[in-house]
Amino acid sequence: MPRAVAGILIECDESIKAMIVKIDKQHNHDFIIENIDDKHALIKADRHEELKELLKKDLKDTVREPEDSSESE
Repeated sequence: MPRAVAGILIECDESIKAMIVKIDKQHNHDFIIENIDDKHALIKADRHEELKELLKKDLKDTVREPEDSSESE
């Protein structure tokens, strides 16, 4: 008998979507219900907040802060 799973539809850039797919793979496919296309996915509603926190952590680790360009030459 089929079971219903509550989900949240997300839309994001391809780069963010790739990070979400990577996080999902690292956590035994515990977040994504359906990978729709390059910009959309259906995420398990009860894991949404955890995914957001993991994504924030990944972004903080990979995105560099812009260098201060106020130095005089």
